Amino acid sequence: MKHALDKTVMSVKGLLSLTDITIPAYQRPYKWTVKNISELFADINSHLDKSAYRLGSVVFHQPESNEEHRLDIVDGQQRTLTLMLAVWAIIETRLAELERQDLQEALTQLKPSVEGFMGRQRFASQVSEYNLYQNYQELKRRVSHREFSEQHIDFLLNRCQLVVFVLTDLSEAFQFFDSQNARGRDLDPHDLLKAFHLREFASHEVELKAASVAHWEGLPSDDLANLFAAYLYRVRQWSQGNSARFFGKDEVGMFKGINLDQIGQFPYVESLRMAHHFVDDYNNQYQRKIDGQKMRFPFHLDQMIINGRRFFEMAEHYQQQVSAIIASEHASTHTQKPLMIQGVILGEMATQILRTLNSYRNRYRTGDQYIRTMFDCALIFYIDKFGGQSLSAAIEKSFIWAYRCRIRQQVVQLATMDKYVLDNNLFRVIKEARVPGDVLSIPLLTIRASENNNNRRTGNYEQDELVRLFKEMNYYE
Repeated sequence: MKHALDKTVMSVKGLLSLTDITIPAYQRPYKWTVKNISELFADINSHLDKSAYRLGSVVFHQPESNEEHRLDIVDGQQRTLTLMLAVWAIIETRLAELERQDLQEALTQLKPSVEGFMGRQRFASQVSEYNLYQNYQELKRRVSHREFSEQHIDFLLNRCQLVVFVLTDLSEAFQFFDSQNARGRDLDPHDLLKAFHLREFASHEVELKAASVAHWEGLPSDDLANLFAAYLYRVRQWSQGNSARFFGKDEVGMFKGINLDQIGQFPYVESLRMAHHFVDDYNNQYQRKIDGQKMRFPFHLDQMIINGRRFFEMAEHYQQQVSAIIASEHASTHTQKPLMIQGVILGEMATQILRTLNSYRNRYRTGDQYIRTMFDCALIFYIDKFGGQSLSAAIEKSFIWAYRCRIRQQVVQLATMDKYVLDNNLFRVIKEARVPGDVLSIPLLTIRASENNNNRRTGNYEQDELVRLFKEMNYYE
């Protein structure tokens, strides 16, 4: 396997015979569960009569200067680890009692490589450790059962196959992974972005990979998916005047920007390049060892993405920012103390608005959740640009802007939310604003009772908590 790209169809026995498989530190945690184990064994049972069965592919990176011929897994970690566990479970529970000599010999030959891998590989993530333990226990139960015959063991070792790719250039390995998954495999958009930006690291930043993606890998996949789909994607799209209904693999290009080592000396890049190098220089000065200070890159939601390390820093920055803002918004409704966001104590009306949004009876309807997303995105974008300046007034303005759509619409769907934003685009206003007053001074029309379609079926207008707020703020008559 010495070429830039080496493709081989291997049996499970052949794959696990490789003695130098390594999981690099930048890989995501092992997240397969007992459910995936069940699916694997169901596949084995249903294809037992076939001459061969493909389990998928594995992509390795083998450094050209690597004298040990180490094979770093770039893609296929989940299935490779699971197969390791399965064969190890068979060795532990069945090897001594097998009647077929060929299976005894095959498993005996595999034992050193599998045992060596399990002994030398370390997993920093507690998620990985937990899933490995639970899956191994489940696998031991399954392979020790009499229904898992020697025919099943033979099929798993010799007729279950994988397509193995070995590349000697790391950036090409990630690019290959990226392109393979972009052509139809059901991978989450944020996983595609991870693969793209890992290969965009500068050549001198190889050692920073693990540290840069550590926060990313520590987050549940659903949290990352929500960060990009519900907030980052929508804010960027709406601020540009574009629809933002669905964030899928066709939309990941929005988060692919420029590589500072490869982009030309264009005027628009100068400010990004200066900020990038200044922040690094400041943080690397010996004075930081004395004063303990650290400068963060000045990220903005609508700015050009810097590929590689800065992308992962951006994701960490906004995951923390968005989580903090949402947590502050949803603070307990059982206290009478004013709420606080970004260190700013909110005014009475802003506090009342947030408490109402967190408690009114219809807040869990799908349409109401769409409206809450509009409101949250607008507030996040405002804070990203102006911090806590005039924050209470911004909450009041964002509430009237967002929830007038709820009051006027009997049914709010995803398309309703998207069209409303584009027709009444507060995000463009925030994007183009120079000072908070440019946002706070936009005119919003009063709603007449005849326009209220939210409670048309019940006619219960007077008990509507949202309407009471609109009345109190003189936006309903």
